[in-house]
Amino acid sequence: MSKYLLNKFLYTVDRDPSLVERYRSDPAGTVAWWESSLGVSLLNSHSGEATTWLRLEDAERAALVAHDYVQLFELGAHPFLTLTLFIAMFERDHAEPLAFQKEYAVRLAHFNLPYPDIAT
Repeated sequence: MSKYLLNKFLYTVDRDPSLVERYRSDPAGTVAWWESSLGVSLLNSHSGEATTWLRLEDAERAALVAHDYVQLFELGAHPFLTLTLFIAMFERDHAEPLAFQKEYAVRLAHFNLPYPDIAT
């Protein structure tokens, strides 16, 4: 798995409000664009170089496109990165304060310690 690249996607998208909106409205396009342009430039300082670790795994890409934070957690994405990004994207869709955070907790409640490895 390319957990580093997966977490780098979550981190960089979360820190740019325009990317948050782009990812919310066009997840497949945003993931493809980020992986082929921004992700490569953030992690590779030499132009013209390419390695297989600069690509997301199919399962990671599918979970990102589906906004499936439970699957992302299962794949080893850092839970704080998924939580902050998905709050930015979906908290506005809930009427009650902290409603999305509560939904996040409920959907991840079936996990027991030890949690999936989040080391990169």
